[in-house]
Amino acid sequence: MVGYNEPPFSDYERLIRTFGADSEAYRDLHYSFVDLGGQPLSYVDLLNHVDRLAAPLSTGAVDRRFESGDIPNLAAAYLTNYLRARGVSARYVNLFQREKARLREWLAERPLCVAITTTFYVLNFPVVEMVRFIREHSPDTTIVVGGPLIGNHLRNTREENDLVPDPAGRVRNERLQAALADLEADVYVTDAQGEATLLRLVQVLAAGGSLARVPNIIYADRGTLRQTLSQPESNPIDEVAIDWTGLRDHDLGPTLQTRTARSCAFSCAFCNYPERAGALSLASVATVADELETMRALGNVQNVVFIDDTFNVPLARFKDLCRMMIERQYGVRWFSYFRCSNADEEAFDLMAASGCAGVFLGIESGSPTVLKHMHKAAAVDQYARGIEALRKRDILTFGSFIIGFPGETDATVQETLDFITSTPLDYYRAQLWYYERGTPIDRRREEFRIAGDGFVWSHATMDSTSAMNHIERMFFTVRHATWLPQWSFDFWILPYLLGKGLAAEDIRRFTDGANRILALDLASVPDQQRARRKAELLDELVAGARQWTRTAPTQDDEIVATF
Repeated sequence: MVGYNEPPFSDYERLIRTFGADSEAYRDLHYSFVDLGGQPLSYVDLLNHVDRLAAPLSTGAVDRRFESGDIPNLAAAYLTNYLRARGVSARYVNLFQREKARLREWLAERPLCVAITTTFYVLNFPVVEMVRFIREHSPDTTIVVGGPLIGNHLRNTREENDLVPDPAGRVRNERLQAALADLEADVYVTDAQGEATLLRLVQVLAAGGSLARVPNIIYADRGTLRQTLSQPESNPIDEVAIDWTGLRDHDLGPTLQTRTARSCAFSCAFCNYPERAGALSLASVATVADELETMRALGNVQNVVFIDDTFNVPLARFKDLCRMMIERQYGVRWFSYFRCSNADEEAFDLMAASGCAGVFLGIESGSPTVLKHMHKAAAVDQYARGIEALRKRDILTFGSFIIGFPGETDATVQETLDFITSTPLDYYRAQLWYYERGTPIDRRREEFRIAGDGFVWSHATMDSTSAMNHIERMFFTVRHATWLPQWSFDFWILPYLLGKGLAAEDIRRFTDGANRILALDLASVPDQQRARRKAELLDELVAGARQWTRTAPTQDDEIVATF
């Protein structure tokens, strides 16, 4: 298994810059990096730069490079665990860029199959780089690609004649052929879950059988792409929990992710995840407890991230999960997505008592009108009360907002800005609405007069350029809440950095300083004045970094007290 390929940020920045420095795609990306001496640095790059300046390796400081993906990739760990539990020898590489040497050694053993997960990709090129690397070092190994990227290609290239199967299983859709051919892999898993398909594929490969016998795949057959019968998977979530003790041969670290549910209970108009994932499926409290026990047995886990889209839905189960964590006293901080509309005072108390340290709030808008268009099933006042309740219990809050959704106007953006400035959010981010075909709102494109695609769009009440201008205004207006960029430094960086030994206040000060440098890049400031002020801000960041802890806290430390 190969987990995540995050290419050097400078390469990605250069790619997006080809769309134009004034394009919406590049402007959106620019809120995730700073320019130092003509070099674009993501916030993680800047963090490493500051850390090295504060404690040069020549002084004997420990080299502890920060990387946003430096926690076990959940899809890779999950599939490795799934295959091992069913008798298949499997292992995973977590970070492709950092672990190329290890992957090269493993490929020298000529593995039967390498599977690439695609949870975080919207473009092909990170996958293509890995496919070519694998092909170079083990030409006969079957390369499999599955996950959301493949699902997106299937959905975005869908044509009416796809409903009529070809007698020989040939893929006749030319747009789909082109998208998959660009990836250069051997097999593509088409099922939204796919773990049983991967198992079956490995078994058939081991037996030297025909790939035509494996359901839910598209495979390359002497220059022709062929698609097999679709047999939708429904893997019981209680039967596929991870036994983390079985992955001790990997460097797991102090921060782990897990899930207790599959799919989402809601149907927001900008998201097609529930349609891809099917009906909401929940693990039992006992299953979650068993998995947390395997984390405890590792002896060094300090932070747990629950990636469920709606961790506190249903509410009764959420309370039971919190009570279970209180009773078992795992001694970890936990983080999750959270819906303020689905909580009460008892839930907030149970969260705090069970170790909740921070939540991601998909608020999306401070306008009741836009929330209605989004089908958010939540009210502005519910979010406001929830943020107050969380703040009272010292639980960090991050508010995520979408600007420009159909129905958005200058007035509704102002409502969102007023909401942010009137609530005690710790962190926030405003993102440009991304027009993705196949989402529920796409079915109303005539009603809202939606045109365009991706980052470049217009509708009856706003266009993407105006929306980006509003985001810029928000960035310069909001003061009490800290902007968190999307690229490599979003909310989930917090548990990772806490596990690396930084305190919450250190992270906040660094991010505030980085934002001030970013503001200089975005503002109309004379070059000489900008350079001088950047140097001053960098010196302030380095001075602050000299106070950081240089080693990660031990399991015996009172880790919750960092908040």
